[in-house]
Amino acid sequence: MSLKTTLATGLVMTALLAPAAFAKTMVYCSEGSPEGFDPALFTTGTTFNASSQAVYNRLVEFDGATTATKPALAESWEVSEDGLEYTFKLREGVKFQSNDAFTPSRDFNADDVIFTFDRQRDEANPYFTYEGGSWEYFNSMSMSDLITEIVKVDDYTVKFVLSRPEAPMIANLAMDFASIVSKEYADAMLEAGTPEMLNQAPIGTGPFSFVAYQKDAVIRYAANPDYWAGASPLDNLVFAITTDASVRYQKMKAGECHLMSYPNPADVAAMQEDADLVVQEQEGLNVGYLAYNTKVAPFDNVNVRRALNMAVDKQAILDVVFQGAGSIAKNPIPPAMWSYNDAVEDDAYDPEAAKQMLADAGVSDLSMKIWAMPVQRPYNPNARRMAELMQEDLGKIGVSVEIVSYEWGEYLERAKAEDRDGAVLLGWTGDNGDPDNFLAVLLGCDAVGNANRAQWCNEDFDALVQKAKVTADQAERTKLYEEAQLIFKDQAPWSTIAHSVTFTPMRKEVQGYEMSPLGSVRFYGVDLAE
Repeated sequence: MSLKTTLATGLVMTALLAPAAFAKTMVYCSEGSPEGFDPALFTTGTTFNASSQAVYNRLVEFDGATTATKPALAESWEVSEDGLEYTFKLREGVKFQSNDAFTPSRDFNADDVIFTFDRQRDEANPYFTYEGGSWEYFNSMSMSDLITEIVKVDDYTVKFVLSRPEAPMIANLAMDFASIVSKEYADAMLEAGTPEMLNQAPIGTGPFSFVAYQKDAVIRYAANPDYWAGASPLDNLVFAITTDASVRYQKMKAGECHLMSYPNPADVAAMQEDADLVVQEQEGLNVGYLAYNTKVAPFDNVNVRRALNMAVDKQAILDVVFQGAGSIAKNPIPPAMWSYNDAVEDDAYDPEAAKQMLADAGVSDLSMKIWAMPVQRPYNPNARRMAELMQEDLGKIGVSVEIVSYEWGEYLERAKAEDRDGAVLLGWTGDNGDPDNFLAVLLGCDAVGNANRAQWCNEDFDALVQKAKVTADQAERTKLYEEAQLIFKDQAPWSTIAHSVTFTPMRKEVQGYEMSPLGSVRFYGVDLAE
């Protein structure tokens, strides 16, 4: 069934899509609203799919269904022998998009690269504090300490000068936060007194141009006819924001969308049997976890954390929440990632031992909060149900649990607070295929108050991770990461829950879509059968 004439999913969508109703339009039933459209400001896949993957490019990018990098806005690059200088030769003739408020007067060049990163690291940059300016990825990855200078060699050559070698540097620059924005557009909006437009009306060099956004309803894009890699086979792209997975499924069956995000695990078998649908699947490069606040008593006591971990029946969670589509997690990185330490022993499920451990720690009548995510993710298909199972398990050892939640953006922001109460359910899908993206970004000392929601800074762990950053030899890095995982397990800043299998259901007329191991949803190169 073609979607060319079946786009009515409400009055708002009908109004927005009416001009393109007979064009080749791809409709994606997405799970939530983006926090904004400037990817450097945020950390969630929902936002990245709606911004960086559609509208922007990076100097280097990941190659389709793998974690290998390839040239993008940089045609090539060279690394100095000491690993401290990365020189990028930029692609010429790349056009920025335009909108009603801005038409570019020049092509992409070195000024845009320098501005993109300077606004995240230079307090004197007028955009450093715009829209709250937390730059969470940039700071959690220690980029402000790493990059000492970005030199404009000429209009199409830039050189990054580093304070130390950085083994995952190229992979890091392929991540969403490193999407290149237009300095000319930023300057124009600053002069107009509307700098927030960079986050509300994005302009990039990517395959699709932003057209309109109706909050919590629909995002509309048009194919960029001047895209440097060739125009998309699609004329239009629509994100139909549909928070309920069951409703997304019904819309896809009815032909109101071509592809949907995050199906309910219980629905996958029926999808696989539907002749009108195709279901792609792969082992997710992810982990779901419960992060304690290790700065707040009694969770600053490792024995309390370990006791709580021993009280949770993770197999039951895997059976009920994931419907068996995954595996129990014992490490903070997934089994498919290099350096995974399979020798680590997981916490045993032992409620009686957990109760005794709490008593030995002098903790009784403990009351705590568990934060349940308001959104569905592959690493946590139903956080409310997971929290309820944990509440029941912890109740058996005398721990009273209150389940709380917030709107997704508020949830993420509140969870960063170093005095946050309770333990927060979260997870992570790898951004670049490197263990550093989990171990440093989520658990490093520099990430406390940002992506490190456990607020955990362990000097021995951090020293290993920092040493691995500057080590070029992967075998040596593997040894360091394996040792770091042992420290993590011993100190238990998280309860590691599960690694999931990920599924992407779509209608059979979708052609050329590839799942990314990094969880990105990318529509460039996708077509629809007539």
